[in-house]
Amino acid sequence: MKSVITLYKNAFGGLSPAAWMLALVILINRSGTMVIPFLSVYLTSSLGFSLVETGWIMSMFGLGAIGGSFLGGWLTDKIGPFKVQLISLLGGGLMFLALSQVTSFYPLAGFIFFVSLVSEMLRPANQIAVSYYAKPKNVTRAFSLNRMAINLGFSFGPALGGLLAAVSYQWLFIADAITCAGAGLIFFLYFYGKQGKEKEPLPDTNTALIPDKSVWSDGLFLGFILLVICFSTMFFQLFSTWPIYHRQVYQLPEQEIGLLLGLNGLIVFLFEMVLVYKIGDRFPIRRLIAFGCFLMALAFLALFGMESKAALYLACIFISFAEIFAMPFMATYTVQRSGKRNRGAYMGLYSVAFASAFVLAPLIGTNLVDALGFQNWWLIAGVFALATGFLFYWILSEKRGVNHLEVRKNAAA
Repeated sequence: MKSVITLYKNAFGGLSPAAWMLALVILINRSGTMVIPFLSVYLTSSLGFSLVETGWIMSMFGLGAIGGSFLGGWLTDKIGPFKVQLISLLGGGLMFLALSQVTSFYPLAGFIFFVSLVSEMLRPANQIAVSYYAKPKNVTRAFSLNRMAINLGFSFGPALGGLLAAVSYQWLFIADAITCAGAGLIFFLYFYGKQGKEKEPLPDTNTALIPDKSVWSDGLFLGFILLVICFSTMFFQLFSTWPIYHRQVYQLPEQEIGLLLGLNGLIVFLFEMVLVYKIGDRFPIRRLIAFGCFLMALAFLALFGMESKAALYLACIFISFAEIFAMPFMATYTVQRSGKRNRGAYMGLYSVAFASAFVLAPLIGTNLVDALGFQNWWLIAGVFALATGFLFYWILSEKRGVNHLEVRKNAAA
């Protein structure tokens, strides 16, 4: 027991107070993440939209996220991460509250686009702020701390959201608005006066291979971004087709759907920081990301091969560890690849990759389920995840650029 406590203490040690505060802000913000996990169920069961209509509405959230990621990255390079995060948190809270009053197809689709545009500006600005406030050797662990906070919040959000949805879906929008505004207030109180004082991490010999050039001229990174889109499109089935499958095939109530989605956040919260600390400096990035893709393939194949409720939990465990092994190292690779003056552009494009998946995941998933059925879609998704892993392993080879994390066990020193 003592060794386990020491392991966690070492994994979390050496991070700056600002990094912890950024994590707290994200924790509060993501604890209110209740609308998106239940959006597909809300649209189909409460508002009566078809699977295809639901896919189109959810894809508008993705389009807004793409615009928000570009805008957030561009604005961060212009006015700094403080103002962008504050605008996103406070503005997103107001817009989530207003969203609860929109129920018609076209107005709802348009309003969801603007809600996403504002709220997703937070992602690139927050990631850049994390890189500013972390020591060079602690960058990956700082990202993991941030993701740990996101996932802890995400374990709370859907679980509580399931209880609120059982009463009324309107409470989901209210809770999301309150947590956005609360996170914005705490962020302002702590970071006001600190903006402009962020320190640029000093790159070592393996970082900033392509400093200060346009991200669009970095062909290797553009290939990497394409694969990130492929990975995240499969991963975000967790929020699009999975809840519908839980509801329509297994007739799960909202409370149990929320607990299943919350299990993902809980697993990542418990294990990511420790695993990054233990294995991050032992294996090349390409192996870790490829292994994450392999685990995600197992998640879909579990749904394909097993027709029992146990398959739902097993698939959730697999996809949670897929997230742990892949996503922190994708973010670190992006930071390592960028230079002093183009970090916003790189992180913005990286955020766009995930935002693009918010468009593609529901459109591809719901349309293929409607045409082929759930079981055939799980098989296709599993094979696609395997192919993505092989391509990650190939494109991130040593001959093509940075492929090993600069994370040390003595990072806290």
